[in-house]
Amino acid sequence: MADSSPLQPYLLIAYYEWMVDNGWTPQVLVDCSYTEVNVPQQFANDGKIVLNIAPEAVANFELNHNFLSFSARFSGKSLDIYIPMNSIVAIYARENDQGIMFSSNMYGDGDSPSSDDGNGDGDGPDDEPPTPPKGRPNLKVVK
Repeated sequence: MADSSPLQPYLLIAYYEWMVDNGWTPQVLVDCSYTEVNVPQQFANDGKIVLNIAPEAVANFELNHNFLSFSARFSGKSLDIYIPMNSIVAIYARENDQGIMFSSNMYGDGDSPSSDDGNGDGDGPDDEPPTPPKGRPNLKVVK
């Protein structure tokens, strides 16, 4: 059987478009332990960060099958964000928490976060992904 394309990028793109089309605010939950993740670590909590990726909140937005990148303001400073597709744990709408969490095998490339040392101690991508926070997120629009 031939290798198939990873499922996760297709689902992420579809959910993003569905949320934007419905006027909702798409947010991604990112595992910051992956080596190529470039996000403001000071805003991460327990190695994870939730980012608002609504069109009005970001600039230079690019979402494809390999990565998500954009520019956004954090504490008044514009930063370039780069997120490899396999480090995205979930996408959900701020207004109603509708979305999807991705299992570790949905990306399909076997890449692991930098903290996975292969010793089976539970710090790798084969663990159950965290549950996104319930209720309204604590993100603020900074102008």
